[in-house]
Amino acid sequence: MEGYYWRIVAAETVIVVLCGVGRGADGRWGLVALASHPGTHVRHVTAAPAVTSPTRFGVRAGGVLDGSLERLRLRLGDEDWLELRLSVRLAWPRGAFGALGAAHVVPGLAQYWHPVLLDGAASGEGCVAGRRLRLDQATVYAEKNWGPGFAGRWWWGQASAFPEEGLGVAFAGGALPRLGVTPSAVVLWRGGRVHRFAPPLARSRVALGEGRWRLRTSSPRYRLEIDGQATSPGHVLPVPEPGEPHVEMRSEQVLAGRLALRLSRGGRTLIDSVSAMAGLEQGRPASGARCSPLAGPRP
Repeated sequence: MEGYYWRIVAAETVIVVLCGVGRGADGRWGLVALASHPGTHVRHVTAAPAVTSPTRFGVRAGGVLDGSLERLRLRLGDEDWLELRLSVRLAWPRGAFGALGAAHVVPGLAQYWHPVLLDGAASGEGCVAGRRLRLDQATVYAEKNWGPGFAGRWWWGQASAFPEEGLGVAFAGGALPRLGVTPSAVVLWRGGRVHRFAPPLARSRVALGEGRWRLRTSSPRYRLEIDGQATSPGHVLPVPEPGEPHVEMRSEQVLAGRLALRLSRGGRTLIDSVSAMAGLEQGRPASGARCSPLAGPRP
């Protein structure tokens, strides 16, 4: 499975587009989903064939989605479509390991995660739930994940709408019962500089509750505190399952929550800031109940 994710924020509007690519007997297929805030609008389809780029961030799924770091074209019908141009302001540094550090070369993990576009700009237009939008001053974040399937339980968050320009953070983690561990990784960027907090050099303690996310991460140089809170209704998003085209609705994501971020070093506070437009997610274990989404077009 390969997963592609874009998060677009424009003032009080948040739009999420995702595409999970799986392989079935008839070839590669894609689950394409759209979610938006304000409101709890979610729409998803499956589309085939799905094609990914082996050398760069990019995916196409039938006639539904064509997404990369340069563009995001989505058409789920007359009431849900996007036509956006994207530009990069800050991407993951070239030559560096990914967000998981050395874990990216460890085989057999359930899931690998990597933020690709930390800070970008989006411009263009679209229609979401029948509401026309002009998006000329939007920010965009994009990431990729891959592996044999989703963990039974996971947590994730991303925020960049802080008062300080150029400040952003993303984190992800999951339970690995087979190994008896629950690792988390955090990426923080500020003023064009990127910091990675990943095991074994950084250790995190995570506490999750109903509408609550709490991470405490320590590295040899820094101490990082993240507190997330759901301040708007959540969305239940689809998750692609391995094999033939089917999904489970087991991702609970808040598109516009509150995230408090505090970074310190040697007792000195370097960052103490709050974003009111954070994405916050908790994934629940698979139930075995499959959902057959509306089939998208095949060429």
